[in-house]
Amino acid sequence: MPPPRAGLFVTCLVDLMRPSVGFAAARLIEASGCTVVVPELQTCCGQPAYNSGDRDTARSIALQTVRAFADCDYVVVPSGSCAAMLKVHYPRLVAGDELESEVRTFASKVHELCTFLADVRRYTNVPGRYEGRVTYHDACSGLRELGVKSAPRRLLGNMPGLELAEMREAEACCGFGGLFAEKYAGISNAIVTRKADDATASGASLMLAGDLGCLMNIAGKLTREGRQLTCRHVAEVLAGELSDPPIGHGKVASP
Repeated sequence: MPPPRAGLFVTCLVDLMRPSVGFAAARLIEASGCTVVVPELQTCCGQPAYNSGDRDTARSIALQTVRAFADCDYVVVPSGSCAAMLKVHYPRLVAGDELESEVRTFASKVHELCTFLADVRRYTNVPGRYEGRVTYHDACSGLRELGVKSAPRRLLGNMPGLELAEMREAEACCGFGGLFAEKYAGISNAIVTRKADDATASGASLMLAGDLGCLMNIAGKLTREGRQLTCRHVAEVLAGELSDPPIGHGKVASP
């Protein structure tokens, strides 16, 4: 019996800003026993249009995405935010019309990366190795829309030498929220300052999360203030893809 086909939804930020996360995700999915495919027709998940009220554009993007991954057994996303868009909000865009069944079938195949590895594939013997203390930020969409909480911690807990130091407010927002950080910069800065203080107080040298938007926002705050704490996507550590510098610390390698 051939291995299941897992389609990797790369996400815009990973594609444009941090390709190493995509490579790390692919390595982990393959190690879990799947054949990894990356459909060329995929683009954005449509969340910016959806959140701005442009439902027609969001619906068009959703249908293109559904058809791009039609021959996949799973759709795996290294972002709770994008995964929630595909899994939770796509069905709402077509509710009541003739495409609803097709889109709901697609949504049932969508999984955030860590929950896919730990809960769907029951794969926890990750290839990465890391020595040191890390802390973990629970990104809003993954936590509140998909229930991503224990899976990344279980995966990290299987890495010898890695110590997880929890923040007091690990579930608190980082202040990013896409355009929220632009429209309400003062509020966003106050929120990310609190997150940076909490992470620093944990005593960790590295912050991990499953959403690149959050990590870029937090890393920006940390580097501007000259703090020693750095940031990486959890997939990079789990896969041992650490050749690129931490987020916000130098140029990453071209894909």
